[in-house]
Amino acid sequence: MSSGHKRQHLLNKKIYYHDTDCGGVVYYANYLKYLEEGRTEFLGSLGINAPDYARKGVVFPVVRIEADYKAPARYGDKITVLTSLEKAGRASVMFCQQVKRDDILLFSGIVTLACVDSRMKTRPMPAEIREKIEEWISAGA
Repeated sequence: MSSGHKRQHLLNKKIYYHDTDCGGVVYYANYLKYLEEGRTEFLGSLGINAPDYARKGVVFPVVRIEADYKAPARYGDKITVLTSLEKAGRASVMFCQQVKRDDILLFSGIVTLACVDSRMKTRPMPAEIREKIEEWISAGA
């Protein structure tokens, strides 16, 4: 995980009853949804609209994830999803993400997306996406 010196995009969320399991805590798989929402909002803030690219045959599926569950979130909690870009390859991008409640780390993950075409074959990332991602990374270094 990044040491915290990199730029981060923040997404604030509230935990609802439907987010929780029978033990009253956030169901573990929902953290992956929160990360997806964080990445989508982050990319949108860069002007990268995933549905528009999907219609053009450029898709970014998750191909690898490392997940560390640190502490539970509960019904009614307000959480923040923090998203930073770690690196971009020719046809992939790696994100470091955290979920926090105030200053308490609840979850951390490293997520790698591949750039593929409509047949799910690896393809180079479009130049305009690569440029926006590299700008963000270099501005935070």
